[in-house]
Amino acid sequence: MREYQIGEKEAGQTLLKFLQKYLPLAPSSFFYKMLRKKNIKYNKQKAEGKEKLKAGDTIQFYLSDETLNNFQKESSHKTSSYRKAFEVLKGIPIVYEDDHILILNKPFGILTQKASDQDLSLNEWLIGYLLHKGELSEEDLQTFHPSVCNRLDRNTCGLVLCSKTIKGGQVLSEWIRSRDVRKFYHLFVKGTGLQKECLKGYLKKDNKTNRVSVCRDAASGDYIETRYAPLAEYGDKTLVEVELITGKTHQIRAHMASIGHPLLGDYKYGDREFNDRYRKKLGIQSQMLCACRLEFPECEDTFPDLSNRILTIPEPELFEKLKLM
Repeated sequence: MREYQIGEKEAGQTLLKFLQKYLPLAPSSFFYKMLRKKNIKYNKQKAEGKEKLKAGDTIQFYLSDETLNNFQKESSHKTSSYRKAFEVLKGIPIVYEDDHILILNKPFGILTQKASDQDLSLNEWLIGYLLHKGELSEEDLQTFHPSVCNRLDRNTCGLVLCSKTIKGGQVLSEWIRSRDVRKFYHLFVKGTGLQKECLKGYLKKDNKTNRVSVCRDAASGDYIETRYAPLAEYGDKTLVEVELITGKTHQIRAHMASIGHPLLGDYKYGDREFNDRYRKKLGIQSQMLCACRLEFPECEDTFPDLSNRILTIPEPELFEKLKLM
């Protein structure tokens, strides 16, 4: 008999979900059969699989080591890529951390999640960081992976929400889905004379070109909503604050471009001549877009340290230079 004790990181998921991670090569029918025959027990009792796990719970496997080993991926949880990401992607500031949640300030030029096996992303850095601190082990990775919960484009900087535990991931995902956590961005756009407005429309994506376009036809794409307000004008450009109501691919970039005010530094949706001018002066390689503020809901019962809290980071150094031009 093998017994497994549920830790704080794994608490909150169902028994079946845990079993599917612990024995990833086993079909679902195997779990239902073993639960029915009491070859797998939950706290030494017969279980159905829908039980919600708590820290300290135990799961008993009345199965041979051979059977268990056959259903586990061999050497599937090597940590070298995570440790490498932590070493290579240096200088990632931690804005907030507790036992369940981590909030990072992603620099320009770093992927939030890797696009290919060779990439090193913020997600790998997160796991490498927790391994380095000793808060995560290779054994933990068999049943749980910490993860980023919202994505920023490679060339967008700013605040990224990350979960350290199942509980953290569930709460953050629900806040994002229900829009209970408010997300604000600062950006420089081409032109002046903007007025406070709420933009609405539909976003259509072309997967071949990885571009999106804004349209008015509901049948053509996903609904998007972007609130913005000008903060100050600097020559031929304006510093704008955006609250992202919906969060779709390239939403801010495409929406601002659709009203004739593309982001400075955005070569996909912007004005090349305008971008080239500032690239030559300041060496700008990215769109001037920063996720700078998060406003959290009342959550005294779940995460009291974040209840009604506002987290803000300074604008990037390039923003300060642009204000002088």
